[in-house]
Amino acid sequence: MQAIVLVGGVGARLRPITDKIPKAMIPLQGKPFLEHQLMLLKRNGILDIVLSVGYRGNKIKDYFGDGSKFGIGISYSEEAEKLMGTAGALKNAWGLLEDTFFVTYGDAFLLLDYQEVMVYFKKADKLGLMVAYKNFDKYDRSNVVVENSMVKIYDRNRKFPDMVYIDFGVSVLRKKALDLIPHGKVIDLGELNQELIKRNELLAFETNQRFYEVGSPEGLKEFEQLVSSGQIKI
Repeated sequence: MQAIVLVGGVGARLRPITDKIPKAMIPLQGKPFLEHQLMLLKRNGILDIVLSVGYRGNKIKDYFGDGSKFGIGISYSEEAEKLMGTAGALKNAWGLLEDTFFVTYGDAFLLLDYQEVMVYFKKADKLGLMVAYKNFDKYDRSNVVVENSMVKIYDRNRKFPDMVYIDFGVSVLRKKALDLIPHGKVIDLGELNQELIKRNELLAFETNQRFYEVGSPEGLKEFEQLVSSGQIKI
């Protein structure tokens, strides 16, 4: 299995920590956060990793190299001149991606049976899958409506009836879905999701595991506390 991890962002909410390093390289228990994330993917059988790098991407490349010392294979998709958005980053990585792949973010630690998700996805003839958590606005504002195992609404700004789910932070895409992303346009993954929803091509997979993120000071502090207390094993 293959995953692309989006680690190109500037990490503005975590300044001044991210003035010199990308947020994926913030140390946690003596190692960069991204190392813990990649080892989680490895434990789930994902050994082929594409890292989409941008801001201070050389720090990531220098540390991880080709991934061999971590028992995985790493290739890099670089956004050297400007960041093209999360969906634009996928388009930029087109030549490195397999026909089916996971998408996740470099500031998220997501406990999930990835093998189960991929098996579920491959049974359906759809272009994409979103992992969703029944959140009821608990950890953040819920933004997803699921009906009959399909994502029917995804909106991070407006509230709709039955919007009790939230985007977990893991997707699966077929490479064919990238044809829906315009060349050279700065575009967010949310826009691609909207297009997939219009075409009834975005499958939903419900997880009962909550999500963890280190992209905000609050999220980083909570995650560090949970790891230190032994509530999360990394």
